[in-house]
Amino acid sequence: MWVYIKDLKDYIGEEVELRGWVWRSRSSGKIAFINMRDGTGIAQVVVEASSVDEETFKNSRKLRMESSLIVRGIVKEERRAPGGVELHAKEVIPIQIPKEDFPINKPDHSIEYLMDHRHLWLRSRRQMHILYIRDAVLRAIRKFYWENGFVQVDTPIFTGAIGESAGNLFEIDYFDYGKVYLAQTGQLYLEAACMALGRVFNLGPTFRAEKSKTRRHLIEFWMNEAEVAYFEHEDNLKLQESLVSYIVKYVLENARDHLEALNRDISKLEKIEAPFPRITYTEAVNLLQKKGYNIEWGDDFGGDEETEIAKQFEKPVFVTHYPRKAKAFYMQPDPDNPDVVLCDDLIAPEGYGEIIGASQRIHDYDLLVERLKEFNLPVEAYDWYLDLRRFGTVPHSGFGLGIERTIAWIAGLEHIREAIPFPRTLYRIHP
Repeated sequence: MWVYIKDLKDYIGEEVELRGWVWRSRSSGKIAFINMRDGTGIAQVVVEASSVDEETFKNSRKLRMESSLIVRGIVKEERRAPGGVELHAKEVIPIQIPKEDFPINKPDHSIEYLMDHRHLWLRSRRQMHILYIRDAVLRAIRKFYWENGFVQVDTPIFTGAIGESAGNLFEIDYFDYGKVYLAQTGQLYLEAACMALGRVFNLGPTFRAEKSKTRRHLIEFWMNEAEVAYFEHEDNLKLQESLVSYIVKYVLENARDHLEALNRDISKLEKIEAPFPRITYTEAVNLLQKKGYNIEWGDDFGGDEETEIAKQFEKPVFVTHYPRKAKAFYMQPDPDNPDVVLCDDLIAPEGYGEIIGASQRIHDYDLLVERLKEFNLPVEAYDWYLDLRRFGTVPHSGFGLGIERTIAWIAGLEHIREAIPFPRTLYRIHP
């Protein structure tokens, strides 16, 4: 009976079959030990010459790191072994034994070397733990929305409309149509969908042609976006803090062992629950100036400034009401102060930067046209987007959550490149 390593403890005394790969192996005289992995965990396999035929024992001694194999044997309790059990082999069947040493077999490989071998590096225990945490984050996001009456709407990758800034678009020739772009965001399409379905979300890849080399940036990254009809600024803030609190709680409940394997300080995550602190952009500028930063009202925040703001809080912090001129064309001006917009950035603790960008959207047709012209965007390219303001327009709000930044923060990663299986950075497209 084929079982997975994570379930071995349920089969003590029974004969089972494991299928996987050699993580480590050693032999001494008439006994061989194989540490075997299968993606769900690591198990110790004991092969005793006195208990198996000659061919089986010979096979067990030929194995090298990352050999693929099938092992059949009896599960026995052993408190010193991983998971508290081990498999006493009756049969060892090599599937493939590499002819050369596995390339990732030293503790001091450079990061460039590891990234060149990312397809193999994923097999390391650290990377496997990170991918399990990523999986938990993605599960949590979908579960949160489905529990709260949202409908998933998949938005296009190719788009003719600019959602953010024209300066960081990947441009593509699209047959006879002309120029189109890889999507920076699915927001505009979610706005259309929320007018049909009320509460909607997406989850997928987005692209930014930013020549950035910081530990927080990827060229291709995944984003979760949500849009809700009739939601205003305050509703939007509450939705964001509810989502982020839910994600952290879900990961703590379902992937705590993976966090602990990475030596993550769990106590910091246990403090993450709504409500989150809030400061305005103006208050943030004043705070930074008092801390000695050379920043003026109207300037954008960089990584250092975001880190300084985050230092003042143990939870993620909302920075709201940014200058109108510093934000995207679709953001609703504050009726009490039209120089700022009803928006927020949610900044994670511990120096991980902005994980959410959000705003109430402009729902007035004339104001939206005015803003498009102000940003020198072609009004005709947004004809369908303007239709949403012609037919049954309502106030509505939404946000985008960066998946990899969120994972990096929750897992306590030093660099965002480990938060995605195959990162695309400024100088990285292989493998």
